[in-house]
Amino acid sequence: MKAKLSQQILRASSALAVASTLVLGLGACAANDPLANQFKAGDNKNYIAGDGSVTEYSEANRGKSVVWAGPTETGGILSSAQLSGVPVVMNYWYAGCAPCRAEAPDLLAISKQFPKVQFVGVNVRDSAATAAAFNRNFKLTWPSIIDSKTSSVALAFTGIVTPAAVPTTLVIDKQGRVSARILGRIDKSILTTLIQGVQDEKAAK
Repeated sequence: MKAKLSQQILRASSALAVASTLVLGLGACAANDPLANQFKAGDNKNYIAGDGSVTEYSEANRGKSVVWAGPTETGGILSSAQLSGVPVVMNYWYAGCAPCRAEAPDLLAISKQFPKVQFVGVNVRDSAATAAAFNRNFKLTWPSIIDSKTSSVALAFTGIVTPAAVPTTLVIDKQGRVSARILGRIDKSILTTLIQGVQDEKAAK
């Protein structure tokens, strides 16, 4: 079953103080988002983006399952062990990343197409409060691991995740192996096809 982790609003006063500073940065939806619009205009400031290249790995060349775990923005712990047998879409992002903001509505739409697939964010720079505010603003329904201090999840995918390319999106099969990687902003139709592929695969007995 798809992992169900609640997106509870952080109530600590310190979290609210941090979140309140995000009004200008996160207050608008993606359509009126200055950073997202900046990315669409091709003005690559304040971030390093991938080139949109897609790498697919055949079942025979996916290697071993990747083991990972980390704290989420709501204070829980999410791990690969909890998602055994479930396809996963893992998206590396941070709030000030223009292409991350531009692709958020597409990721949300795709997640609704695939209720049996677990989406997981990996935030590489922000605090839990900032990540939570971003998720609320864009109405994202999946958890984000706060990987900014330890980079443990990114390190688990060494050789697959390119640190300088944000966003990066991984499609992970039911056995926990990476089946595809997208460097840069996703193409909605391509990601949909990649997810459909792993969803249709039979899990190993």
